[in-house]
Amino acid sequence: MAAQASVVGSAQVVDGDTLDVGTTRVRLFGIDAVEASQTCRHPVQGDWPCGRDVKREVGAWLNGQTLKCTHEDTDRYGRTVATCWLGEVDVGGALVDAGLAFAYSKYSSRYEVRQARALKAGRGLWTSVVVAPETYRNRKPAVSDVQPVQGRCAIKGNISSKGEKIYHVPGQKYYDQTRISPHKGERWFCSEAEARQAGWRKARV
Repeated sequence: MAAQASVVGSAQVVDGDTLDVGTTRVRLFGIDAVEASQTCRHPVQGDWPCGRDVKREVGAWLNGQTLKCTHEDTDRYGRTVATCWLGEVDVGGALVDAGLAFAYSKYSSRYEVRQARALKAGRGLWTSVVVAPETYRNRKPAVSDVQPVQGRCAIKGNISSKGEKIYHVPGQKYYDQTRISPHKGERWFCSEAEARQAGWRKARV
């Protein structure tokens, strides 16, 4: 059950974790969303504009909906940090459940269990290799520098100049310098078993 609301109004999505609720700019409490410019990497389908897609999906759900938000804090930009409700649905929690946002453990542990469930189920962003939004904001990595969160889909399936399919796991000698080019048929794997089943062999060093 939602607590008594301090901000009520029609929602317009700014990005995956920020909304205009009526005339108030609201940053959703306890979650962090990928930035609009972020790219994620699917192990089979390759790079995809996850930041743009998350914003579109959240907007399709929330734009024009009446939200009731409970003030939690004010951030350094002067935005209201709040828990928002669509009826009885905790919006931040629902986004984490769908794999569209991270639990922002730096500020709250509220959604950590829900994120673990979404990760295990492979929902939303968790189908892919994705940089934590805060890390992305701090270092703005290139697509080729994308690293997996919590070890998911971290195995690099490379094709050698002789056409041999070889996979590299984190910690192996040539892992860091190996680059994956999906248009060449190279790909990421979530487990060694998956890589072997697809016809790749493990690098010898």
